[in-house]
Amino acid sequence: AIRGAQNSHSIPKGIMLYLSVLVAFAACNAPPVPLDDIFIEKTFVPEQCVRAVKVGDYVRYHYIGTFPDGKKFDSSYDRGSTYNVFVGKKQLIEGMDKALVGMCVNERSLVKIPPHLAYGKRGYGDIIPADSILHFDVLLLDVWNPEDGVQIKTYHTPSICSRKVEVSDYIRYHYNGTLLDGTLFDSSHTRMRTYDTYVGIGWLIAGMDQGLLGMCVGERRIITMPPSLGYGENGDGSDIPGQASLVFDVILLDLHNPRDGIAVTNQMVPESCTRKSVSGDFVRYHYNGSLLDGTFFDSSYSRNRTYDTYVGKGYVIAGMDEGLIGVCVGEKRTITIPPHLGYGEEGTGSKIPGSAVLVFDIHIIDFHNPSDSTEITVSYKPEECERQTKKGDFVKYHYNASLMDGTSIDSTYNYGKTYNIVLGANQVVPGMEDGLMEMCVGEKRHLVIPPHLGYGERGVTDEVPGSAVLVFDVELVDMEEGLPEGYMFIWNDDVSPDLFAEMDKDKDEQVEPSEFTDYIMRQVNEGKGRLAPGFDPYRIIDNMFSNQDRNGDGKITEAEFKLKADESAAHDEL
Repeated sequence: AIRGAQNSHSIPKGIMLYLSVLVAFAACNAPPVPLDDIFIEKTFVPEQCVRAVKVGDYVRYHYIGTFPDGKKFDSSYDRGSTYNVFVGKKQLIEGMDKALVGMCVNERSLVKIPPHLAYGKRGYGDIIPADSILHFDVLLLDVWNPEDGVQIKTYHTPSICSRKVEVSDYIRYHYNGTLLDGTLFDSSHTRMRTYDTYVGIGWLIAGMDQGLLGMCVGERRIITMPPSLGYGENGDGSDIPGQASLVFDVILLDLHNPRDGIAVTNQMVPESCTRKSVSGDFVRYHYNGSLLDGTFFDSSYSRNRTYDTYVGKGYVIAGMDEGLIGVCVGEKRTITIPPHLGYGEEGTGSKIPGSAVLVFDIHIIDFHNPSDSTEITVSYKPEECERQTKKGDFVKYHYNASLMDGTSIDSTYNYGKTYNIVLGANQVVPGMEDGLMEMCVGEKRHLVIPPHLGYGERGVTDEVPGSAVLVFDVELVDMEEGLPEGYMFIWNDDVSPDLFAEMDKDKDEQVEPSEFTDYIMRQVNEGKGRLAPGFDPYRIIDNMFSNQDRNGDGKITEAEFKLKADESAAHDEL
């Protein structure tokens, strides 16, 4: 009737005001409406419901208990610990048993419970009077069931997974550990160090032992476990309360087994491989080094220099020593090395952590053995060969020089002229001396020269790296026969019996340097004598004069003058 009167336009304003006052007075003085059932007001609902409570679940929650007038009678917060109990097992007042069913973790609700679903007519001692309506401000923090096992949710799987975690494997992983309500209790990230452990042999809590199995390196997963597979009724005594569900957000970084050997994956093997490395060889190679999760730690490329070492001799870590055996020049391979064949439990400090699996992508540049000699391959030989090169011969040849990986070093063709040397005069590296011996004019050879017969450990700055094997493709263009060993000048005809007198042009019974030089050069020009080819003729003649000038006075007397055949000691002179 009042509602109808208020909606009527015919009622005067004064009467409407009077009726409104009557309604308000009646509401204020009316007895409270009795509750027939619990009343739930949800004051906070999380965006995601991790899990809702069911009958038979075990819950952990905080609460504040008050009477309708706001007077507090109890609070779990005051005790500093959650209330932990099974739901639907009559361990709670009936109203709370009903109110908790369906709640989500992190949900907060105001629950009003009538007396008959609370402590009824008996109340609870001096705390709760008979027939009391109870209000509870409830915050659900955790829920689990005795039937629960480990729950795994993988949210990132790497595109390549060559191996998964098995029992007895040793792994390195990062994690964030939280309670079910999101409270962080531990993190390996904050310590900036992975957690390293064996899996499946009891070194971890049971839930983690199970949850890590089957993971791939690079995989990310969330592992949720009930307290029975975590820290149980007592928690850890610090950050993890008793009966707490645990949630671990895990990324696997590394994986190996103590039984592992190295793993070799060939990325590129050259079609032609005439030789493979063996123990005792000296190898030059480039590498990129990374951890199993791809974290880079070192590279020879960044130093613009190969790593040079003997293999099979313990000069490098055991896994690399093994992985460099049986490679070809130019080969590229990936070598995966478990920590017991790498840097072990200690690692190297800042770059390589302890117990880390190492991955090396290597490129073999060259290798040799200290016992190697110059390798000579004849690629062309003329049908007619009147004379072969020997020590002392003056030879002219073209060459293309490169490293074993094909890197060009030098070429005479670029200069448009031959390279000219006297064999046996130490004018080139020993390996080239060897390679040019017994060669015919027009012949072509492929020479492979080990560094100990080339430019050695030091190489040539900005041209030839240290300890580099050299490759020469040579062509002999011309040669001039040398003199017998030990001679720098020989007679083509019989020696004049008046040799000294012929030299002593001014007849003063002594030969001056100019007289000596003029005479020898005249014999050469007239074809009566020969100087050793490939050398400065005047330096040879000066040397010959010094050998004849026994007393070093700058003149040769007849008493000093002797022919080579008259000498008891061999040296370069007449």
